Amino acid sequence: MKYYRINNRIIAPQVRLLDDQGKHLGVFNIEEALRLSREKNLDLIEISPKENPPAARMMDFGKFLYEQRKKDKDSKKKKKTEMKVLRLSPRVGKHDLEVRKTQSLKFLKEGHKVKIEMMLRGRELAHVDLARKLIDEFIKSLGENIKIEQPLSKQGNKFNLIISP
Repeated sequence: MKYYRINNRIIAPQVRLLDDQGKHLGVFNIEEALRLSREKNLDLIEISPKENPPAARMMDFGKFLYEQRKKDKDSKKKKKTEMKVLRLSPRVGKHDLEVRKTQSLKFLKEGHKVKIEMMLRGRELAHVDLARKLIDEFIKSLGENIKIEQPLSKQGNKFNLIISP
């Protein structure tokens, strides 16, 4: 939570004054601005101290803090796009492939990016073409409304592909 100077704690000699509706009233001496805010039974809150002259607003400080906390809480609720990882295997069964498909569609619907990984072990490394074919079929089964952000690439014994909605 940010610290705000209020009333007599404002140290600037002049302030750019805003009323309780946010309407600009002009530049006032600090004494005059304090007098105007006291007449309306409001607090004088220094909103942007780095401006020249600093901006101050007349409003109830308790209400102001409540709104600021509400904004902070709402900004924390907004989700950032995450990278979800789905691991496939060249020996995956049809049902498991369907489960991975529904999971990836759910992630894409929520707005997340999906990274599809396939690890090849042992004799599977001799059948790279089958692994590529399986990944291509999986991507086709997801439908037309996906975008491939990073094309299929092989790094050692691992295939990677990133898709987004």
